[in-house]
Amino acid sequence: MSQTTIWHNPRCSKSRQTLALLEARGGELNVREYMTDLPSVDELKNVAKQLGYTSAHEWLRKNEAIYRDLGLKAIEDEETLFKAMSENPRLIERPVVIHEGRAMIGRPPEQVLELF
Repeated sequence: MSQTTIWHNPRCSKSRQTLALLEARGGELNVREYMTDLPSVDELKNVAKQLGYTSAHEWLRKNEAIYRDLGLKAIEDEETLFKAMSENPRLIERPVVIHEGRAMIGRPPEQVLELF
């Protein structure tokens, strides 16, 4: 069985629920607390592709104050958006589950089970 990774934020209820589902499922699980173990721009780009996103805007948490403060709505440059996400991980929609070259957001948490 191949390894599954969850980008987890312990303060997020959806992230905790998704983690519990994965733990109950069993198998190798890598838990990455991405709020402290910040993903690089390249990692973000790679996972965005695995999510099937064509723009970083699809992955941004638009209700976060930092989204408004940085004026990200008006920014089209993908490099700038991914850099903002890397430097401000609260902008990343969570939780992200990565398995066998595919990724999915755990909203709702049960959705990630489609990866298996």
